[in-house]
Amino acid sequence: MTGSMMDSILGMVTPDMRQALASRLGESLEGVQSGLGAATAATLSGLARKSAADGGFLGQIVGLLEGGAGQRVIASLRSIASSGSTGPTGDVINRFVPMVFGAQQGEVASAISQHAGLSAGSGLGLLKMAASLVLAYFAKVHSAGSLTVSSLGNMLQAEAPTLLSYLPASLLPGAPDVVTSISSRAPFATRRAPARTPWLVPLAIAGALLLAWLFIRSLSGPRPPTRTAANMTHAAATTAGDTARAAWAALGDMMRVKLPDGSELNVPSLGVETKLVKFLNERSAPVPDNSWFDFDRLLFDSGQATLQPASQEQLTNIAVILKAYPQVKVRIGGYTDNTGDPAANLQLSQQRADNVMAELTRLGVAPSRMSAQGYGQENPVADNATEEGRQKNRRISLQVTEKPRSAA
Repeated sequence: MTGSMMDSILGMVTPDMRQALASRLGESLEGVQSGLGAATAATLSGLARKSAADGGFLGQIVGLLEGGAGQRVIASLRSIASSGSTGPTGDVINRFVPMVFGAQQGEVASAISQHAGLSAGSGLGLLKMAASLVLAYFAKVHSAGSLTVSSLGNMLQAEAPTLLSYLPASLLPGAPDVVTSISSRAPFATRRAPARTPWLVPLAIAGALLLAWLFIRSLSGPRPPTRTAANMTHAAATTAGDTARAAWAALGDMMRVKLPDGSELNVPSLGVETKLVKFLNERSAPVPDNSWFDFDRLLFDSGQATLQPASQEQLTNIAVILKAYPQVKVRIGGYTDNTGDPAANLQLSQQRADNVMAELTRLGVAPSRMSAQGYGQENPVADNATEEGRQKNRRISLQVTEKPRSAA
């Protein structure tokens, strides 16, 4: 659709940038082009959905562009395509993506990969590239003096019908007829309404917001039946989950742990929560460089970065602890075993660390207090020659990087 925001954003991608991105991800140009379109549409849809639910959300987005940050994103697009998002610009991108998608970041990335026929790890890379492009476009509009919270909201609402042609079908499961009928009516929804029927304008806006809401809502809804190979993978993941839950039983009896803000947690006596609180309460203890706390009740889908629901209890506990110690800062590290390609393992470990940080952000921990780093198969804590050892090496760890002496 000529003149759409999608066209303008994707038009910022030069052939050199597309080639650099394809080389970095190890994917075909066609796959990258398809995936980048889907990732950009997903980002805009996510923004529309969040703005409909939270009146102050778009103000936060505009705030990201202040202080020259928007211009830095524009200037860094080429380097982001070739090398990824790093430095101050990377910090902005890494704050923006969890703001839009929260804990669903991994699911969106996976849907993009499947849609474009890419490897599992490429979806998140495309999502971050799309986030860079969207912010760069907003920064250009902002520098022209025409971007306000109100105008940004209107832009997103008007764009919603256009996004349907870019979004992966899997993001709207079980509703192909609805998509078709809405798409066929979409051009009428964007026309200027006659003066005698002003109600068409809010109706069009409501329809656009509904489309965005349906897109994000579908991510957490039921999935259609998958192929036999996928079912086999699910069975393997279930077995791994059963093994992990058996290990959880060895974490000791439940005990109540009091926190400085007056809250209490009911946690295993040998679990990571208990160890972390004890460390934070040791006022005179410095922060050692090699002090890591391994999460012991997290589960991911096999070979994916998607957190399973069983992980929610521990993530919530860790968020409560971090909020009770507001001056503490942490690093989240992702690790894998040595099975498979080291580069793919490194990418998967980064995605998992990113998703844990995104979920902690959603649970109320300020992203400025956290960083996420994937280490792949580095620093094993057990022997990779055994299944038990490999399971221990597939972990998410938390390092306290800053702890005031008066934290308790």
